[in-house]
Amino acid sequence: VQLVEFGGGSVQSGGSLRLSCAAFGLSIRWWCIGWFRQAPGKEREEVAFIDSNGKTSHADSVKGRFTISQDDAKNTLYLQMNNLKPEDTAMYYCAAARTRSCGPGVNYNYWGQGTQVTVSS
Repeated sequence: VQLVEFGGGSVQSGGSLRLSCAAFGLSIRWWCIGWFRQAPGKEREEVAFIDSNGKTSHADSVKGRFTISQDDAKNTLYLQMNNLKPEDTAMYYCAAARTRSCGPGVNYNYWGQGTQVTVSS
């Protein structure tokens, strides 16, 4: 199983980016898949997830600005990020859990290598 993220970069405050996570060795339609981020000196934060029923959840800090989605045909997860803020600066990771439902306590079994997002004011 391999998860490969791309699409990160440097943008100014208010800008947009779309992150992608290509999955190999698993069909994301059957798994709980999520986006996480970690800024230097801070704990890892769950940003958004989507389960096998298509149910999504977003952290309060990104609600209304970020949207998680997936393309089953391309076996790819996305994170559309709009109105970016400097506090969104972090390394972003996608992760997959061997469960159909997401939520507290879910153990994510596979992680990508991360893609850096930097937002300047």
